[in-house]
Amino acid sequence: MEGPGRIGRNGDSLPDKAIFKKRHIDVKGQSVHVVLSLEIKVDGHVRGYVGEKIKLKCTFKSTSSVTDKLTIDWTYRTPGSSRTESIFHYQSFQYPTTAGTFRDRISWVGDVYKGDASISISNPTIKDNGTFSCAVKNPPDVHHNIPVTELTVTERGFGTMLSSVALLSILVFLPSAVVVVLLLVRMARKSAGLKKRSKSGYKKSSIEVSDDTDQEEGDDCMARLCVRCAECLDSDYEETY
Repeated sequence: MEGPGRIGRNGDSLPDKAIFKKRHIDVKGQSVHVVLSLEIKVDGHVRGYVGEKIKLKCTFKSTSSVTDKLTIDWTYRTPGSSRTESIFHYQSFQYPTTAGTFRDRISWVGDVYKGDASISISNPTIKDNGTFSCAVKNPPDVHHNIPVTELTVTERGFGTMLSSVALLSILVFLPSAVVVVLLLVRMARKSAGLKKRSKSGYKKSSIEVSDDTDQEEGDDCMARLCVRCAECLDSDYEETY
């Protein structure tokens, strides 16, 4: 976002950066320097979803220490309109708007001692789309740029929801699937070995019979453990939703 333009010696308009220190203005041939002692930064564009809290970031740097005279003002302008609406004011305390569409939906999430003047919007709707401005004054530092944030609120698409569910499903069920596959492979190999021995007329010794019994008990315990783990994972998945 570009800040106010500069006026050159020939009256031409010159662009400034969104954050700058000084403007040079010629007034009747005399050079006047206006020092911008506050630097303010915001996100130029913020995208959010209906019903999900949105944070509007605003940070500032001042050459003076923060005092109780510091003020912060957030304003809102609807698309295609020149009328601005005050939605938040700060001076030692937070004063969110008590009227209009943002009533009871603006929260203070900043910290002036850390140079943070951010706010958040609860339960955003598509009607909240528009331009938000963050203005900070910390006397004697009162000259500054006023950057703006363009907010776009949309419905969360089915594709986004599906991808989130798919990712969660993969994280929950993949370990269980791997264990089940390994057990099936092991059982298949064991079955093939038994058939081969049966065809060749091989008889097991008492020691081999005992080992097989222990192995079957171990496999049965492992299977029950896997089933229990899968039930736990399913329970966690249901609690998530």
